Amino acid sequence: MLLALAKIMDMPGEQVSFSTSVDLSDLRYGSSYPVSEPVLAGGTVRNTAGVLVMTGAIQTTIHGVCDRCADPFDREVNIPIDVVLVTELSNEDNEDERIFPLEGDSADLDDIVRTLFVLNLDSKLLCSPDCKGLCCRCGKNLNEGPCGCQKEIDPRFAALKQLLEK
Repeated sequence: MLLALAKIMDMPGEQVSFSTSVDLSDLRYGSSYPVSEPVLAGGTVRNTAGVLVMTGAIQTTIHGVCDRCADPFDREVNIPIDVVLVTELSNEDNEDERIFPLEGDSADLDDIVRTLFVLNLDSKLLCSPDCKGLCCRCGKNLNEGPCGCQKEIDPRFAALKQLLEK
């Protein structure tokens, strides 16, 4: 979806509101497709002293399998939008991920939302930030409680363990 900005391009202090829904169900992340619902984005584009600044938020629900404990999960995601829109990029080799070029006098909301969503995805999909994962010996989900495995003693300390047993 293109957002027309011609009416505020030459009018400092003016703003345009936007609201859009973007389908990112084709977005592959590792071996999964975590977005099955529409991604909603909304906010404003304001001409601040001749600079077009877009602010707002992106909201959706991620559906995935935790990379630590392998449990399926659903998690609400809220990503802030804080970007600058420019008529042309001065140096395309050194792009800032917060700067987006305009297409004529319009902003491509689909491209901006997709880019910001991908850049803000965590490197691992986790059910929660404090997920404890699985026991490396027995495979028990440590989020459900501790497992019954004995800690393996470093062989260099085996002689000290024998002293403790006496």
